[in-house]
Amino acid sequence: MPTVLGLEGSANKVGAGVVRDGVILSNCRATYVTPPGHGFAPGPTGRHHRRKLLGLVGAALRDAGLRPRDLDAVAFTRGPGMGSPLAAVAAVARTLAQVWELPLLGVNHCVGHIEMGRLLGRAPDPLVLYVSGGNTQISNEPSPGYNIEVLARRGRRLVELPYVVKGMDVSFSGLLSHLQAVTPKLLESGEATAEDLCFSLQETAFSMLTEVTERALALTRARHLLLVGGVACNRRLQEMLRTMCRARGAELCPIDERYCVDNGAMIAQAGWEMLRAGQVTELAQSGITQRYRTDEVEVTWRD
Repeated sequence: MPTVLGLEGSANKVGAGVVRDGVILSNCRATYVTPPGHGFAPGPTGRHHRRKLLGLVGAALRDAGLRPRDLDAVAFTRGPGMGSPLAAVAAVARTLAQVWELPLLGVNHCVGHIEMGRLLGRAPDPLVLYVSGGNTQISNEPSPGYNIEVLARRGRRLVELPYVVKGMDVSFSGLLSHLQAVTPKLLESGEATAEDLCFSLQETAFSMLTEVTERALALTRARHLLLVGGVACNRRLQEMLRTMCRARGAELCPIDERYCVDNGAMIAQAGWEMLRAGQVTELAQSGITQRYRTDEVEVTWRD
């Protein structure tokens, strides 16, 4: 039963978790929180991760009741993500692997989300919808996506916003810029409230995602839908997808919100799958890559 330590730090969250044979033994995390209205820049975020990560590794091992000699490999996020945070975590992973004389496993961040979802969802062959807001996040107090969700629950009026779906593709280009352009007039005239605008933003973006996901279910005839990524925590998105799945005779897999946001355990789980398949990362090939596409990953552990 291989035991893998996973280290994640592609954005403002840094984490360490331990997985053994499909069982999550620990999952420790720290979040770099900036003042309201300020984004998290790569440099300060990377320094935060360097300060926190060794402590999180120690906590993860203690929570799991393990020592370094009980581990079989160290997994880390190679990308995609922000350069400085990724580099900080990769340096720690390489150091630990060499000091403890363990194999190194470079994991794709998106594959980590998917593998954790597959572990918890328990569906044999699901269609996967991966929704993440990290690349468009502009403030963190502690989660702008959650702040929008809370305001949207009180919204009543739907403001028309750009809706772009082309086959299986969606485009959110222009959505925020249009919203910024119309917001002053709508608020000053009383035509809409801040809650209405958040409601409209959510409904528009999630409707686009639900439409293309329904099309994918129809094409693949999948019986299960797996929702993963940080935005999977959003209750409205879950509700829309569940309603759509029910209408198509499909099922939305259970969602454990503790593991939707970035975490070390998901990297450990993906690393566990890689180790089982013999996919070890050589030290010379362990550099980070900020634009590490999901379809670049050779998934040898599944048929």
